[in-house]
Amino acid sequence: MFNSRIAYLCVFLAAACWGSTAAVVKLLVSDLSALQALFFMCLFASLSLIVISLLTGQGRLLVSYSGKDLAAFAVMGFFGNFLYNLLLYIAIDLLPAQEAFLINYLWPVMVVIFSIIILREPATARKLLGILCSFLGVAVVVTGGSISGLSFSSPAGVACACLGAVVYGCYSVVGKRYKYEPFTSVAYFYLFATLYCLVFLLREGVPALSARQWGGLVFLGTVAGGLGYAFWFCALRYGDTARMATMIFLTPFLSLVYIRLLIREPILPSSVIGLILITTGIVIQSARRTGRSPRAADGV
Repeated sequence: MFNSRIAYLCVFLAAACWGSTAAVVKLLVSDLSALQALFFMCLFASLSLIVISLLTGQGRLLVSYSGKDLAAFAVMGFFGNFLYNLLLYIAIDLLPAQEAFLINYLWPVMVVIFSIIILREPATARKLLGILCSFLGVAVVVTGGSISGLSFSSPAGVACACLGAVVYGCYSVVGKRYKYEPFTSVAYFYLFATLYCLVFLLREGVPALSARQWGGLVFLGTVAGGLGYAFWFCALRYGDTARMATMIFLTPFLSLVYIRLLIREPILPSSVIGLILITTGIVIQSARRTGRSPRAADGV
């Protein structure tokens, strides 16, 4: 009973950490570019996960990985931590935060689609129904509930949010072949993502930051990045994996709370209806599947 309570507390805290992303990024990209914000987020996330690895006795693994492992980390870090987050940040910059984050939550649907295409998993009626339900939810979000009069507030923003979901879905499926210790591997993914950001920032430059910006970036990296993973892996350790995977879908609902409180963005009824449809579709698809981290499939 005690372990169960710990697990539910940890999964709620993980959802609370990850749910803050859209609102905090929206505040940051008002002054910084998406790439600049991502650079500092990845830097602080990698540092916080290295500290967590040391505190949990996994520090020796940080220097034990082979060149082949590091090459895998470099590839996974590019797609899952650099490209995915860059597309998400750009979408949040171009769209209302709730719209960008909810469209991006198509990634679990993309996991199912790529599992069918790449892993040759069966395309069951349940999966197809879930996919249809989730896509209907996204249509409600992007059209503001007026599906018949299809129009987008920012086609480029919608494209980035959707492409980000595609990238993360493919990344999650490919990541199933890797079985690495979670904290150290994710620390390396973020470390490589930091290096990719730095390469692209050579032309754009690294800005001087205000105290407010430093606070937001440290929070984004250490809380939404590091602590979110720590709470999630703790939840998986003490709780039932399938139940924890279902509970983590609190994330987009908590995200709407952050968006309303931090950036005062009115929550549209169409966003709530769309989110319910998206989440329902995801739950339908995953009803008989064991869950994995929504941010870190198989240690990713």
